[in-house]
Amino acid sequence: MENFAQLLKEHGLKATFQRMTILSSIHELGHANVDEIYEKVRLSHPTLSLATVYKNIVTMVEEGVLVEVPIAGKKSKYELKKNEHLHLICVECGSVMDKELDSHLAEDTQKVAQRSSFALKERQMNLYGVCDKCQMAEAS
Repeated sequence: MENFAQLLKEHGLKATFQRMTILSSIHELGHANVDEIYEKVRLSHPTLSLATVYKNIVTMVEEGVLVEVPIAGKKSKYELKKNEHLHLICVECGSVMDKELDSHLAEDTQKVAQRSSFALKERQMNLYGVCDKCQMAEAS
């Protein structure tokens, strides 16, 4: 279990029960859109509004606690900020898998940035395709 209170404090945010519950839900779900997070949060806090959940997610993205993962044609998903990694995103079911960022790929992106006189601060790499479950479903 993550120390969410410490994580929030490190990012200059108060550890409110709303934020703690949202972070716990995202931690359990892995990658989730606002609706999925809201449904999970409602189980323990039925009076918490969707607007409150959304507002807190936006704040935590802005402060670097969460990362927004855009999904082409679908709602963005959110995850706890971690070490840099790749996202393998299924265009069929919307699932997101994390994969470690290969050192060669990290070097290549840094070189591209340098050749473009671009000061790279962080990177998010999203690869879109079809997951193995959807491939198997299409084959049958």
